[in-house]
Amino acid sequence: MTTAAFFDLDGTLLTVNSANLWIRRERRLGRMRAWHAAQALWMLARYRVGMLDMESMLRWGLARLRGATEDSVRRETQEWWREDVRQFVAPGARAVLDRHRRAGDLLVLLTSSSIYASEMARDEFGLDATLCQGYEVIDGRFTGNPSRPICFGPGKVEVALAWAQTRGVDLSRSSFYSDSSTDVPMLERVAYPFVVHPDPRLRLIARARGWPTLDWRA
Repeated sequence: MTTAAFFDLDGTLLTVNSANLWIRRERRLGRMRAWHAAQALWMLARYRVGMLDMESMLRWGLARLRGATEDSVRRETQEWWREDVRQFVAPGARAVLDRHRRAGDLLVLLTSSSIYASEMARDEFGLDATLCQGYEVIDGRFTGNPSRPICFGPGKVEVALAWAQTRGVDLSRSSFYSDSSTDVPMLERVAYPFVVHPDPRLRLIARARGWPTLDWRA
């Protein structure tokens, strides 16, 4: 069977959480009020430590997109990536991607980020596939609902397993790289878990389980 190397995006292939960059951009462009931004940042803080219902957070955020066209969000995301995100690509990430590419592994993004940010990451890093959070679109416009399964926590394993079955990928021989304790279910599922500049909880878990800890910021 084929093997794959799965990579989280925020805090892993990128040195930052890209949602923070999106919030700053929206504030800078006058499209988000201070109170709304404060709510978003509070939710992100809770998300980081696994204390937030991801589906509720998605529905809260998607309410602002209800009725917007998918094409406009894709164009906006492309501009945001070029102007605000690309500078935060983790310097050490490309060498690891190249090593897996030479080994014949499929390179797969596995993230809770949107399909539009994931498309940019796919092109940036030369990935083979992107597994990410989808949004419901009808007649080219957002309904305000997230697609299911929610690509977060155990949902990431569900998404990865479904994809792996269609591609003949053996997760028990594959790798996963992440910075977040919310990704422990997927880290436990693969043969080779790696933590990349982990959050405090994941650092403790990695130490207890002997998972390698990497820093790609240098």
